[in-house]
Amino acid sequence: MCTGACSKFIAVPLYVLALVSIICNIMLFFPDFETSYAATDRKGTDRITEEVKYMGGVIGGGIMVLIPAIHIHLTSANKCCANRCGMFLSIGFAAAGVVGALYSLSVASVGLVNGPLCYWSNAQNPIPRWGTPFSNSNGSYLDNRDMWEWCWLPENVVEFNVALFSTLLVAAIVELVLCLIQMVNGLCGCICGTCSSKD
Repeated sequence: MCTGACSKFIAVPLYVLALVSIICNIMLFFPDFETSYAATDRKGTDRITEEVKYMGGVIGGGIMVLIPAIHIHLTSANKCCANRCGMFLSIGFAAAGVVGALYSLSVASVGLVNGPLCYWSNAQNPIPRWGTPFSNSNGSYLDNRDMWEWCWLPENVVEFNVALFSTLLVAAIVELVLCLIQMVNGLCGCICGTCSSKD
């Protein structure tokens, strides 16, 4: 496959994954699809899960992948890159995408392991309070749905966080793989030259 065509094949999914990452991160600011928690959190009272505020999906999996995707897509114009310089630059942009994907992956992983911030209580802590009840569980709450009932507010916050952080995690892994492939593709295009169309 032509290195330019390969770049286009990589760029298009990166657009979609960057958009998915941004949407998931923004949605995490509104647990139970309520704006009141974000408004209260902005006033200084913690109501949003800490890892959401790190903006892994917006900054890492979103912007830091979207900018390389645009350059990689431009590199593939007319299915071929016209010069080796473009392919060389795509290596640097893809490397920035790798950094962004790793950041998003790290934040999503920590968000899944620590669990959501919620108003909770259980048998050992009968007085309800705001906090992260699963932060010391090493992620064991993920396969124990009975623990999910500890969280009272926001409603269904555990399912909400698990679904969105899992989506961010998968998107970041795919972005990471695609950007690594583009680094190899760019290196091949830079060293070996790009394809030439046959008329």
